Amino acid sequence: MKPFAQLLDRLLYTPQRSVKLALILDYLRTVPDPDRGWGLAALTGGLGLTRAKPGLVRALAAARSDPVLFAWSYDFVGDLAETTALLWPEPGAAADRWPHLAEVIATLEASPKAELPEILAGWLDRLDATGRWALLKLVTGALRVGVSARLAKTALAAYGQVAVDEIEELWHGQAPPYTALLAWLDGRAPRPSSPLTLPFRPPMLAHPLEAEADLAAVAAEPAAWAAEWKWDGIRVQLAAGHGTARLYTRSGDEISQAFPEILEAAGFTAVLDGELLVGRRGPDGAWRPAPFAELQQRLNRKAPSAALRQARPAFVRLYDLLLEDGQDLRPLPFARRRARLEAFLARHPAPRLDLSPLLPFTSLDELRAVRDGAREAAREGLMLKRWDSPYLAGRVKGPWWKWKRDPHTLDVVLMYAQRGHGRRSSFYSDYTFGCWRDGPDGPALVPVGKAYFGFTDEELRRLDRWVREHTVRRHGPVREVAPGLVLEVAFDAVHRSPRHRSGVALRFPRVARIRWDKPAAEADRLATLERLIG
Repeated sequence: MKPFAQLLDRLLYTPQRSVKLALILDYLRTVPDPDRGWGLAALTGGLGLTRAKPGLVRALAAARSDPVLFAWSYDFVGDLAETTALLWPEPGAAADRWPHLAEVIATLEASPKAELPEILAGWLDRLDATGRWALLKLVTGALRVGVSARLAKTALAAYGQVAVDEIEELWHGQAPPYTALLAWLDGRAPRPSSPLTLPFRPPMLAHPLEAEADLAAVAAEPAAWAAEWKWDGIRVQLAAGHGTARLYTRSGDEISQAFPEILEAAGFTAVLDGELLVGRRGPDGAWRPAPFAELQQRLNRKAPSAALRQARPAFVRLYDLLLEDGQDLRPLPFARRRARLEAFLARHPAPRLDLSPLLPFTSLDELRAVRDGAREAAREGLMLKRWDSPYLAGRVKGPWWKWKRDPHTLDVVLMYAQRGHGRRSSFYSDYTFGCWRDGPDGPALVPVGKAYFGFTDEELRRLDRWVREHTVRRHGPVREVAPGLVLEVAFDAVHRSPRHRSGVALRFPRVARIRWDKPAAEADRLATLERLIG
């Protein structure tokens, strides 16, 4: 447990990716099995250990510290695990008897819920402040130390001196503590075989096109590039064969049960890359995609009802063909894969699959005009792909670009603020903002969204001071502030939302600018947002 606690502590205060990578590598090299495998599972979100709820942690802290002191300390620190770890009485002679990580996990999985408070308190009595903090983060499932699953897998690949896409392809067939996988990377055992008949293949991702200079290659050689719409759904991979089929998200999570109608259409042996959408068929039989808000009604449902499936039918708009009848097509150039995909669909027509059309152009000016019409066409933007590009796992800069449409912007008023997580746990960095809704009693603010990023560290410190100085009420961990600060937010779309008091919700809102100079009364009206819907 001690090496894992030290790893978490260092990762939390290390912003550099290269240093995080080195820390995880050192952990893999120095910690024995099975603890290193369990630590890897915790970092990659594969542990699923959420036995201790925040209420239990608060009750334990209340029993070992003064309630008023705890409340003041929690308000200052902003993180429940850190506050509890700091206020917990220091251990005596038992301080060196740290439990192993494997022992902690095995005990939590085997113990009845009623025994959990006593078990957790016993461990906290044996650990120092860093160990207590790491333990509470582990058992509440709230690590948030700035490590993505991809970064952890990259460290694993570097440890075994193999390609990261090899790790990706094996990963979803392995279970914590990854004994067979680590034995292979150590050179002590052969490469493990995946028990999945249809394993996930890591997708190729596009770089965002953010500067005109990135378009130089397209302008110089337009014929070398293919263009298609960027559809507003979620990227998926459909793998079929051996009498079965699986549907994966781009991160490798299986969502087959949520979209059974897609699997019913997969009577072939192939791996297809595409965009999951919901929509309706038009008079010509072609699918018409619905807004992303419609797809959200289908996501995260393990067993969708027949009524939901009928109201929001799903389909996959295909981009690429990765494997066909056992042949790996990924080394082929995109031009050949696209031709194979078109021929594949002609041989295997399926009601829930269609083809993402290519957009013809002969110059950058023509392409720019197409992209300028993305919002009117209800598209996210454009995808640009070199005809000669192989299908490479990960985000490789150069072969593929995503050229998104320009976002909407809106002036809103800050209404509520909440502390962030990890490095931001001591700052009020999560902001709820609203627009003015005109009514018979005059304008009133109604919340329309939340933003968590889009500002510098210096701006964050200034925002945090402003929130503390202008707080008018507290609602648990949330501060309500006086309506005095205007934020310019950028967002991709707006849609109706009965879950929000304003009746609308923004997609991907982020802070574009802090309008310290603008009076709150001059912020935008809700009617401005409503006019953008549809």
